[in-house]
Amino acid sequence: MKTFKDLKVSAPILDALEKQGYQNPTPIQEQAIPEVLKGKDLLGCAQTGTGKTAAFSIPILQLLNNFRPKDHKRGTIRSLILTPTRELAIQINESIESYGVNLKLKHAVVFGGVNQFSQVQQIRQGVDILVATPGRLLDLVSQKLVWLDKIEILVLDEADRMLDMGFIHDVKRVLSLVPQKRQTLFFSATMPKQIQALADSILSNPVKVEVTPESTTAETIQQTLYYIEKANKPKALLQLLNTRVDDNVLVFARTKHGADRLVKLLHKNEISAAAIHGNKSQNARQNALEAFKKKDIKVLVATDIAARGIDIDLLQYVINYEIPNMPESYVHRIGRSGRAGASGFAISLCDVEEIPYIKDIQYTIGFELPVEVMEGLSMSPQFVEKNQFGTSKGKGKGAKEQPKEGAKPDMRHKKKVKPTSKERRRNQERNAGGGGGNAGSSSSRSGGNRSRNNRTR
Repeated sequence: MKTFKDLKVSAPILDALEKQGYQNPTPIQEQAIPEVLKGKDLLGCAQTGTGKTAAFSIPILQLLNNFRPKDHKRGTIRSLILTPTRELAIQINESIESYGVNLKLKHAVVFGGVNQFSQVQQIRQGVDILVATPGRLLDLVSQKLVWLDKIEILVLDEADRMLDMGFIHDVKRVLSLVPQKRQTLFFSATMPKQIQALADSILSNPVKVEVTPESTTAETIQQTLYYIEKANKPKALLQLLNTRVDDNVLVFARTKHGADRLVKLLHKNEISAAAIHGNKSQNARQNALEAFKKKDIKVLVATDIAARGIDIDLLQYVINYEIPNMPESYVHRIGRSGRAGASGFAISLCDVEEIPYIKDIQYTIGFELPVEVMEGLSMSPQFVEKNQFGTSKGKGKGAKEQPKEGAKPDMRHKKKVKPTSKERRRNQERNAGGGGGNAGSSSSRSGGNRSRNNRTR
């Protein structure tokens, strides 16, 4: 097994890593660090929990520390790390602080949701490495408080998440502001066509690093599925927390309001909990995250927006209270546990309406989730089997019944056309004359035909 020393990591960074308890690199670190140190562009397809933050931050620190351009001015931003969420930005900045503690490089983090004053003050004191979310970065650029024309190394982290969150146009604006000649490191957990196209447009002869196939789950995570009626989910969650989960746990809800409702439920049952989602202030989110890391609270309830922004060492348990409608989100959620080779447990509660989501997830990850039964709460296997194929065969809204074979067409919706006065007189003449006279008969038949034609036009 290789060590960081084998990867030619410099002595000051090695010392910092040893103090953090890191000796052996993860697979992505082992593949990426030597290539980045050579100055090559990198395309990394890696799920969360693989150690990719260190895979780019360690070589960036070493490169910037060992080399300074001749025209370098003190305080110029030399490396930009772009990331989708505030939490992830903060954690990357904390990692850079840890790994670069023995270096004289300066770093800062900027993100929205808080007053920009302290962030601007830090930038004005000089920054070598800037970690940023797209929105706040472009705000500072427009105010001429940040300049990106001297960037040597650009990192796009969680690129697919930035696409999901609607940041792709902001990312392209940032790309137009940085120098064409630079080293670019591009990381994404999945590679949809739009992300692959973006990577192809900004990378120059990149080295591709792929430690696991797209949208797979770590082998160290033990996954379990319970089929539970929606109305029974609160009871099922409480039963899991009181009997099976013996450590703090990250619980995922689909909506912000749903997350808040869960926290109220847990408080009512004397279980310490906090929610973290986009409606919370930055201070509230950070306080909740810190309390969870210190194990002051047992349950942290999060939405998918926060899924990749949570980095907690040795987190064992993740519960999907509601199943995500995107398989990739499932992978990202449960990737919070079992990080860097540690064991983890992912428990999912699925109701009838979520069965199609489970089928998509199982197709994506390549295997069926092991199903367990919760006595008194689980749906019967027969009921689950009956609902495996959804409701597409029913008479749902918009479903159109086909007429039975041989049935006459329903003409009730056809608009009836009234005969004209001339046609009514001809009809009366025909009825009164009883068909006498060839000319009259011919005229009556002609008028009758025209009348019938008018009715069916």
